[in-house]
Amino acid sequence: MNLKTVISTDTIDLHLKGSTKKEIINELLDILHKTGKIQDREAALTAVMDREEKMSTGMKHGIAIPHGKTATTQDLVACIGISENPVDFDSLDKQPCRIFIMTLSPVEKTGPHLQFLAEVSLLFKSSEKRDEILKAKTPEDVLEILTE
Repeated sequence: MNLKTVISTDTIDLHLKGSTKKEIINELLDILHKTGKIQDREAALTAVMDREEKMSTGMKHGIAIPHGKTATTQDLVACIGISENPVDFDSLDKQPCRIFIMTLSPVEKTGPHLQFLAEVSLLFKSSEKRDEILKAKTPEDVLEILTE
């Protein structure tokens, strides 16, 4: 999967303001809604929060990948947000997160969703990539880092 087909500069926010998991999730949903990637914001919120209740999507190394399956989108959609302040996301390593990648996909399509999650997980195993993302000045910088 080519991340450029799913993420664009208008779905990247380098200045998330939220200080809680729910606030961050809402900001990420705002990005997807504002850019027309999702139609029903409330349905998307329900899908993501239901997933969070099953198990936190806070990974390791300051990254969280909130995601869900919903009828509010016909194809896999994604966005990225960076927070200047670390946010507790109930992560596997108990560390707060600053990099957030949200993805939503249709209920009936499993393949692209799993492929996206696997690709993003591999990408962010590199501490250099994580540091570059956190230092990025523009959405264009983030997109270039993700796709190099």
